[in-house]
Amino acid sequence: MKTLIVIQARTGSTRLPNKVMMPLAGAPLLQRMIERVQTVSGRNEIVVATTIDESDEPIRTLCKKINVNCFSGHPTDLLDRHYKAAKEEHADIIVKIPSDCPLIDPSVIGQVLQFNSQSNNFYDYVSNLHPATFPDGNDVEVMTFESLEVAWFEAEKIYEREHTTPFIWENPERFKIGNLEWESGLNYSMSHRWTIDYPEDYEFIKIIYDELWTNRNPNFSLDEILELLETKPKIRTINEKYAGVNWYRNHLGELKTVSADQTKQLI
Repeated sequence: MKTLIVIQARTGSTRLPNKVMMPLAGAPLLQRMIERVQTVSGRNEIVVATTIDESDEPIRTLCKKINVNCFSGHPTDLLDRHYKAAKEEHADIIVKIPSDCPLIDPSVIGQVLQFNSQSNNFYDYVSNLHPATFPDGNDVEVMTFESLEVAWFEAEKIYEREHTTPFIWENPERFKIGNLEWESGLNYSMSHRWTIDYPEDYEFIKIIYDELWTNRNPNFSLDEILELLETKPKIRTINEKYAGVNWYRNHLGELKTVSADQTKQLI
């Protein structure tokens, strides 16, 4: 069975334009993130799923430069983009990784993949997000091509198309859903923000890279980041006001499986 890791990326972010091309340790953020994903164990293939927009030509150029496959698809329908990228690559298992998670721990991706493989194909969809426990920015979703195809055919709501997978995890009566919780027993999903949407997020992530990206080592761990934040707690305060802010806040009246304590409104 072919496992395809899809990293969705575009330059047209409204909150922080061109964020995937901002520099981290001397290279674009997207490149640094790809380097981390490339260290995930197992026989996995990677594709960057960008848009057909001319503004995303730098992403295509970067992928060609670093020899990573790139698929160009619908600008706003992420479900369509993931489905067509997976179909083109003849994927059986799709792993969805957002490009705004440059601190994602490769071992976390590996744990979710292992959880899925050890189920003997029982699950249609496995993630570490429903409910989330890992620090925000370690988002991993794994699904079968068949479940992605059903969603592609049937999902009609704008947020279902824009966010790729809600049609699947919002219908547990139709799909077998699995979830991996952080083995620490802790829940840092609302308190630790390691994703990038705002200038403060970039400042936070850049400092983490400046501190931990040493000897060209791309896969410093979640534990190493937490140790750094214990040693230098001021770093965490840089983007702390956005901790817990995610897209759920805009759809609390519509989402059946998400409660108000899983998101936070902007102050």
